[in-house]
Amino acid sequence: MNRLFDQLANAFPLWVLVACGLALVEPGLFTWFRGNAIVIGLAVIMLGMGLGLTFDDFQRVTTRPMTVAAGFVAQFLIMPTAGWLVAETMQLETPFAVGLILVGCCPGGTASNVVTYIARADVALSVLMTTCSTLGAVVLTPLLTQLLAGRLVAVDGWGLFLSTLQVVVLPVVAGMAVNRWLPGAVQRVLPIAPLVSVVTIALVCASIVGQNAAAIRSSGTQLLLAVVMLHAIGFGVGYLFARMFGYDRTISRTISIEVGMQNSGLGVVLAQRHFPTEPLTAVPCAISSVTHSVIGSLLAGWWRLSPRDLPIPQGSSPDC
Repeated sequence: MNRLFDQLANAFPLWVLVACGLALVEPGLFTWFRGNAIVIGLAVIMLGMGLGLTFDDFQRVTTRPMTVAAGFVAQFLIMPTAGWLVAETMQLETPFAVGLILVGCCPGGTASNVVTYIARADVALSVLMTTCSTLGAVVLTPLLTQLLAGRLVAVDGWGLFLSTLQVVVLPVVAGMAVNRWLPGAVQRVLPIAPLVSVVTIALVCASIVGQNAAAIRSSGTQLLLAVVMLHAIGFGVGYLFARMFGYDRTISRTISIEVGMQNSGLGVVLAQRHFPTEPLTAVPCAISSVTHSVIGSLLAGWWRLSPRDLPIPQGSSPDC
């Protein structure tokens, strides 16, 4: 049964793609899942992430600080910059531009850990980087969004900070606490937790697509291209960034996946909470979930069949 749950969870791009496709045709199938349900859904996803972590996991950061730091810097340097550049270059409508920048400023998504596993890259490193970027997002996501999107629309940086704290950090810490004091219960829940996360993110994205189906159909090509460009830059530049600092192919692939895959669900929640007069702001975040899942899965499949390690260039001595 556990194997079945894993196989269903690993097919997450398919479920998200199907759900969003159906939402474009029959929005009513998913638009019931909205408002507080989306916030609760994201909290459930982050709680599931916390269940798989222990307080000791944070001590592991000290064993490879430079590698984790490289991934952290790449995450919050490459993607926010790419979001702003793509929005400017393609002259997106204001709500779409803000949404693209917002999703670029979000931390790495938990789906990156699954894709890293499929790619036969460094799963432990991926989990560490996802955890660190998720906690760092409490400050950096509001700050970077205000900096890059503030000239397009009023951005409530403090409100974004409080929302990120509520829907990310608190559920993760709660999950870790449950893991610490109720390990038996956690062991029974863990096998199905990834599938619950996949179903929830599919519902979140399909709901946003369904609520804005007409607008997506009218400007879908440009918006889809913009989101594809955002994630293509993340995967590509993330890989080159790691190679530039002398990391081997396995670590570089891990950093590439971590940078290219965002916590799009967080972007949806923040967009709905803090840009209520511009509902289209959440649309790039929803499309992002489908896009990075498909690109990441295809890339993982290719990398899975390719050699993993290359010698580290002379003169470089990154921790591994």
